[in-house]
Amino acid sequence: MLDKRLLKNLDYVIIAVVVLLTTISFFVIASASPESPYYHVKRQGVWVALGLVLFVLTLSIDYHDLAHYTKYLYYINLVLLASVFIFGREAKGAQRWLRVGPLELQPSELAKLIIIITLADLLSKRASSIRSIRDLLPVFIHVGLPMLLILKQPDLGTSLVFIGLLLGMLFVAGIKWQYLAGLCGLGGALAPMLFYLLEPYQRKRILVVFNPYIDPTGDGYNVIQSMIAIGSGRVWGKGWFAGTQNRLGFLPEQHTDFIFSVIGEELGFVRAAGILLLYFILIYRGIRVAMKARDDFGALIATGVVIMFTFHILVNVGMTIGIMPVTGIPLPFMSYGGSSYLSNMMALGLLLN
Repeated sequence: MLDKRLLKNLDYVIIAVVVLLTTISFFVIASASPESPYYHVKRQGVWVALGLVLFVLTLSIDYHDLAHYTKYLYYINLVLLASVFIFGREAKGAQRWLRVGPLELQPSELAKLIIIITLADLLSKRASSIRSIRDLLPVFIHVGLPMLLILKQPDLGTSLVFIGLLLGMLFVAGIKWQYLAGLCGLGGALAPMLFYLLEPYQRKRILVVFNPYIDPTGDGYNVIQSMIAIGSGRVWGKGWFAGTQNRLGFLPEQHTDFIFSVIGEELGFVRAAGILLLYFILIYRGIRVAMKARDDFGALIATGVVIMFTFHILVNVGMTIGIMPVTGIPLPFMSYGGSSYLSNMMALGLLLN
C-alpha cells in the first residue's frame, strides 16, 4: 500500500507531464505505423499498463531498503547482460533481446536503472574517502563491467549513457572538480584511439554528423530524411497522418528511434517545441527532487534518473536534426518499445519516491 504522506507529497506536475507525453505518443505512434496504424498502438498500450503497475510497485518501496540489496542487483545485472550472448535474439547485427514468455525484453534498459541504484549506494558510502584517482578505480570497475558487456552487444548509445551517469553522479557526490576535469581531458586525449576501436559502421555514423552527404544513400540517408521531414513541417506541421516523409516510408524506424522526426513533420515547430517544453519541465522538476532529497543516497538516485532522461532526450532529438550520431536511443515516454517504457516508469517511480 502507498503511504498517505507519500501520496500527499508526490510531484503531480511530473506525473501530469508523463501522462501528457504518453497520451501524445499513442497518436504519433499510430501515424508512424502506416501499414498497420493501430497494431503498435495496441502493443504499446500493453506496455503502458505494465509500466503503470511497475511504477506503483517502485513507488511503494522505501528507496532506503534498496541499499541492502545493491550487491545482488549488481550481480543479477551482470548475469542478465551476459545471458544475452547465449540466449539472446539477434536483429540488425545486434544481440540485445531476451525472450521472457510472450515478451521480448532488452536487459541493457534495466541495466541503466540498476547502475543508478548501485552507483548511488557506492558513492554515498565512499565519496568522502575518495582523495585520489586511485580511489576512483572501484567506481570505474563498477560501471565499466556492465558497460563493456553492453558495448559488446554492440550498443554504443546505451554505453554512452553509462559515461554520462558516471560523470554526473561523481559531480553531485562531491568529487573534486580537478579529478573530473582530468577524466574529461584524458577522454579527449584518448578519443582518436577509441574512435578506431569502434566498429566501422559506428565510425561512419560519427563522421555523418559532420557531413551526412558523404554517404547519402547509406549511413547518411537516415539523417538526411529526418532533417527533410522536420524542416518540411514548418511552423504548424502537415497534420496528423499527413506527413509524406513518414507515411511514404522515407523515414527509417519512424515509430521508435526517429519518432521526433514524425512530430516535427506532422505537428510542426510550435507543437514540437511544446513537447520539448514538457521534457524541460520533467527535467527541471527532477532536479528539484534531487536538491530536496533527505540523504545522499536519495539525491544520487534522483540525479541518476534525471541524467538518464536528459541524455536520452538530447541524443534522440539531436540525431533527428543531425547534430548527434545515430545511436538507437529511444525518446522517453514517446518512442514505441516495451523495455524502454518499463525502465522509464520504474525510474519515474524512484524519482518520485
